[in-house]
Amino acid sequence: MYRSALFYLVALAAAIGVDQWVKYLVETRLEFEVREPVLPYLSLYLTYNDGIAFSLLRGVGDIGLIAVSVLIIAFVIYLALRSGPGHGFARIGFVLIVGGALGNLIDRAVHGHVIDYIMFHTETWSFAVFNLADAFISVGAALVVLEEVISWLKDRKAG
Repeated sequence: MYRSALFYLVALAAAIGVDQWVKYLVETRLEFEVREPVLPYLSLYLTYNDGIAFSLLRGVGDIGLIAVSVLIIAFVIYLALRSGPGHGFARIGFVLIVGGALGNLIDRAVHGHVIDYIMFHTETWSFAVFNLADAFISVGAALVVLEEVISWLKDRKAG
């Protein structure tokens, strides 16, 4: 049990560390709101998000957004602690969700905004600019859902 807990803590620290390191590189090497093409439909584009997920709750203020983030992180940790030992996908998913949320929380607490820099686009359209922490949260949520689907299929097959 302690080895698995240590694994998850190391994975959590790695997610936060990589997120913060990449954001540091982006902040120190990219010009603000200048698109730097990487691939035909992918660019680096440094911008700041004053809200959460797609700029929601933008007018709540830093303290409110920090409080919402802390509550969400606490709830996800609660769910993670309730997951059984056979739920590896979900546990990795919870680690990614918490790591991404903590990475963005660090930004908000230190800078007053979240640093975003990944932009998918065409010549006439662009997706919301996001960051690695947001990707961790999305992949983590997908892993939790995958675990639920697998459990549901196993229960259905057994019953």
